[in-house]
Amino acid sequence: MHPHVNLPLPQPGQRAALCVMVQGTSSNAGKSWVATALCAWYRAQGYKVAPFKAQNMSNNARVVATPGGQWGEIGTAQYLQALAAGCQPDVRMNPLLLKPEADTRSQVVLMGQVNAQLSSLPWRSRSAQVWPHIAAALDSLRQDYEVVVIEGAGSPAEINLSTSDVVNMRVAAYAQAHCLVVADIDRGGAFAHLYGTWALLPPDEQALIAGFVLNKFRGDAALLAPAPQMLQAKTGVPTVATIPMQWNHGLPEEDGVFDTCSTGQGCIHTTVAIVAYPRMSNHDEFQPLLNVAGVRVVWARTPAQFVGVDWVILPGSKATAADLAWMRSQGLDAAVTAHANAGGRVLGICGGLQMLGEALIDLHGVDGNAAGLGLLPLATLFAPNKTVQNVQVHLPPLRAPWHALQGMALNVYEIHHGQTQLRADMQAGAADPAQELVPGMVWQNGAGNVWGTYWHGMLENTAFMQALFGQSIQGLETVFATLADGVERWFARSGDA
Repeated sequence: MHPHVNLPLPQPGQRAALCVMVQGTSSNAGKSWVATALCAWYRAQGYKVAPFKAQNMSNNARVVATPGGQWGEIGTAQYLQALAAGCQPDVRMNPLLLKPEADTRSQVVLMGQVNAQLSSLPWRSRSAQVWPHIAAALDSLRQDYEVVVIEGAGSPAEINLSTSDVVNMRVAAYAQAHCLVVADIDRGGAFAHLYGTWALLPPDEQALIAGFVLNKFRGDAALLAPAPQMLQAKTGVPTVATIPMQWNHGLPEEDGVFDTCSTGQGCIHTTVAIVAYPRMSNHDEFQPLLNVAGVRVVWARTPAQFVGVDWVILPGSKATAADLAWMRSQGLDAAVTAHANAGGRVLGICGGLQMLGEALIDLHGVDGNAAGLGLLPLATLFAPNKTVQNVQVHLPPLRAPWHALQGMALNVYEIHHGQTQLRADMQAGAADPAQELVPGMVWQNGAGNVWGTYWHGMLENTAFMQALFGQSIQGLETVFATLADGVERWFARSGDA
């Protein structure tokens, strides 16, 4: 089946799933995106396929069920890859998630649950303890599926980390995976990146590299010759795909955020400024905004970027007090307050909601104490235990300008340490007081333009976006189908394109 595509296929009678691993010459080379496309393609061929990434370092996480019946966390990339594969996301697909809280500290989530002991260990001391869980998760997936698409992290040639590796070539060797190495050719130097990555690997790991992939190519692919042939002569590894630059592909960027308007600058009707603090989390949930015709998204880091904006969004944060301090150092606190006081729309989600209140109180060393922006009369108390769950909700009656959303049924998720309460004493005598619309979850100021919630994922509900913008948004299934069709072209064997 499909002999014209440069990809391995499961064999009849195989005892465990075929493993195809997507490595990269660097972060942002396109590993997550290519792995998602492969999940969609194998699914389209009728195979039972699942994604896997042993260790993900990201503050973009989703809530999934665990074997013990609890809710747990995995990286958003693996969550979306599971949807592309047509399977139910679960914690085996990303057994180890590192959520950075500072430059030298991360919260460790093992099999979906926060592990305080591992979080306190030095980086290199963790591998011996986490590897058995990683291997068991991969073994279990290989028994339940026909194909496992594995994503690496960073580069497989990070020789300073090779002795403690649990995510790249150790996984590849354990699974005897067919490895594809992806390079971002748009940055320049792609052939040197591919050759250098291969050359730094020992011979037994070089033997696992089945193909090179050139990603984000702009121009005539015929002009690449004779470089792919020369690279194969030096390494024995063929270049199996050249993927054109993909604009507005519909998936969130895993490793960065970029200002964008989905249909060009001349048609903008709404500009949304999302405050991009250093420990911003779950920024992937705003991808639907980037897909709306006429909406311009600005990832704001300076007050000047607030000029002319219609909405301001304070997203989630993995270090709320620290990010609030950063906002004040940049003058962004005053910019948000001025926008709200002028009647502009402000939405705070999770950590952003906490910032909108009067006070952050930390009695357990979870996040830190801080004064909030004072736009809602709320106080947040940080708890040692994290709330992690998926929920189905109905939006309460909201005041204008958000009233079109009221009563809407939504699938959302929660990931937070804080517990927030409305403080009546903080608005004593107010002519138009703020309201708690859903206990412990949703609040709105008296004027109606500022509201906050712990619910992530609202914008990913089609009805929510339809009510806000009056237009339908491209669904994920359409995105996945487009990716699967693309694989047929990008990985075509010579003469079969």
